[in-house]
Amino acid sequence: MNGNTDIAIGKIIRENEQRRLMVFAPFNPITGEGSIGERVALSISGYPISTQYIPAEMMSEPFIKSLSKVGSIDALIKDILNLPVTEEAREKVVEKFIRIRIKYDFPFWAAMFSYIKRKGGGADVLFRLNRPQRKLIKRLEKMRKAGKPIRLILLKARQWGGSTAIQIYMAWLQLIHEVGLNSLIIAHQGTGSDEIKDMFDRMIKAYPIEILHEIGEAYSPNEPKLVAVGKSGNIFRVPQRNCKIKIGTAERPNSCRGGDYNLVHLSEVALWKETDGKKPEDIVRSACSGILLKALTLIAYESTPNGVGNFFHKEYLAAKQGISQFEAMFIAWFEIEQYELPFEDEAERHAFAERLYTNRHSDEVKTDREEAGTYLWRLWEKGATLEAIHWYISERSKYTNHGDMASEYPSDDIEAFTYSGRKVFSNEDVELFRAACKAPRLKGEVYGAADEGEKALEGIRFKKEADGRLFIWHDVERSESEKVTDRYLVIVDVCKGHTKNADFADILVLDRLNMIDGEPPVVAAEWHGHIDMDKLAWKATQIAAYYDNALLVIESNTLETNNTKGEAEYILTLINDVYGRQLYTRKQSAEDIRQGLPKKFGFHTNALTKKVVVYNLKVAIRERLYIEREAACLDEYLTYIETDKGGFEAMEGYHDDRLMTRAIGLQICYHEMDLPRIINLNNNINAAVSSKVVSAATIG
Repeated sequence: MNGNTDIAIGKIIRENEQRRLMVFAPFNPITGEGSIGERVALSISGYPISTQYIPAEMMSEPFIKSLSKVGSIDALIKDILNLPVTEEAREKVVEKFIRIRIKYDFPFWAAMFSYIKRKGGGADVLFRLNRPQRKLIKRLEKMRKAGKPIRLILLKARQWGGSTAIQIYMAWLQLIHEVGLNSLIIAHQGTGSDEIKDMFDRMIKAYPIEILHEIGEAYSPNEPKLVAVGKSGNIFRVPQRNCKIKIGTAERPNSCRGGDYNLVHLSEVALWKETDGKKPEDIVRSACSGILLKALTLIAYESTPNGVGNFFHKEYLAAKQGISQFEAMFIAWFEIEQYELPFEDEAERHAFAERLYTNRHSDEVKTDREEAGTYLWRLWEKGATLEAIHWYISERSKYTNHGDMASEYPSDDIEAFTYSGRKVFSNEDVELFRAACKAPRLKGEVYGAADEGEKALEGIRFKKEADGRLFIWHDVERSESEKVTDRYLVIVDVCKGHTKNADFADILVLDRLNMIDGEPPVVAAEWHGHIDMDKLAWKATQIAAYYDNALLVIESNTLETNNTKGEAEYILTLINDVYGRQLYTRKQSAEDIRQGLPKKFGFHTNALTKKVVVYNLKVAIRERLYIEREAACLDEYLTYIETDKGGFEAMEGYHDDRLMTRAIGLQICYHEMDLPRIINLNNNINAAVSSKVVSAATIG
């Protein structure tokens, strides 16, 4: 090793010590040491815990102020309350103190009164928050203390109790904070709802009856604490708090209807199956529509990942981007204390740090059961300890590909949605495109004098419509003084049927202006939906005409496959007659030319050409050779896989129509079309290059 390497390894060892101090920092929910939120030390003579660390907000309570001032229970009784100092009086002071603290200090309340099932069996145990649970509760408490509605989407790894923490927190709000708060919990399936019901049964059974009442309020030790409501078997009531707990499942949508509910917990949302009549978004809407946007209301979605493009994934991304009511939260596997493998001694730790550092730029692996040095170094940069990475290497040997490991133990929220090791496009490469995605500037349709035929291209215009399916990010640009050749390119992917599960038709507009200056083309507009093939062809022609008579490329496979009566040739011939040379035709072989065979319209995607365009798209995504605007396209990239036979397709239940327009478009854009040229219309002087032409695409 050289001196610089020695210094770097020394820094790693010291940093690791600091990280481990944070991971294993003292936490005692009873004393309050290391607990969540801002804490202040409070020493009270005569109290069972002489010094405790209470939430700073508690100091606003007059009783706590007085107790802090005099410093002892006896002094409070004698000097403040003016009562004789008796054991009964001391007990009442302690009780009042606890009553105040459990309202401000959730970890304390949970560790004192909330029993849960012991993992691995045995007697029930009091709920003591682990490290990721503390992180979760801290986020919820920040919203509550700010007087905001609590709205959270939790993307979780397995086996750290995120769902349990949310449910116990909701129970705390119901049992401690306000009478009449009703809760609704929707599980993935029946077994999940049974577990939730069991958890409430355990907690309420062991919960002190007196805590359900106010101090001095009469009660019977034998009064019921949880009673069934109605005959459904899924609604229960805590009479003392006048609150209800309803438990439903996504499998039975009717059990998930909301009502007078304030707190809603939606569990394993990504696993909810989408079928006719019970889409996840429909169930969520039914459950949550009546909840007001005010303090002491809560809606929490939580789930392990289950691919991309589904409801949970979309909602998580919206929360992450700050465009929804919700906050996004993710817990990495290395934030969970249990995932670490200690070293035998300091020498082994030092050697491990050395290997980690020296291999940080290596992409080589000896087997498919290990990770490259670059990935392991990224884990370190993300905050994992050496012991955690040591554990990861050991655990990784159980899996034959990274995707399987990442789905169980994701290191970030991008990786969490990894679905398969057969994915064509890298998650990291795809996610770099998301920053440029945004809502369209315009939404509507392009119209002509007619929907088809010669008049379809007369009076071409764009009309804003709220329900329009043409999304425009960069509108067409025209100038009376100059014209740009080969600027716009329009690509069409034809839909295959009209069923809900069928692929959509997609019309993509690329703006190539910036290619003059060596910059990438940009997605300018997109039409997306289900439509008959003949109507689609004419719709695409109108959009191409609107975009300055752009080159129109129609993917012809579906047209030709369904060409039982020659409709495809007829349609494309009609369009060619009207639109002229701007309709894309395939390159002819020398033999076809010699035989005088007619040119064929459209881009034909066969096994060979599909491999070419997908490979080129992979390069384009890796090298960022275009600018994307539609985030839904990125979801298609992340669910596109290579089959066992070497072909390419969308995962079951997903689509690739947007993907294919990009793949074909970028192939033609870079390999078949000439660079755009600026033509001065006043003196007809061609400009082969530009000095940074400013356009909507440039500034967008």
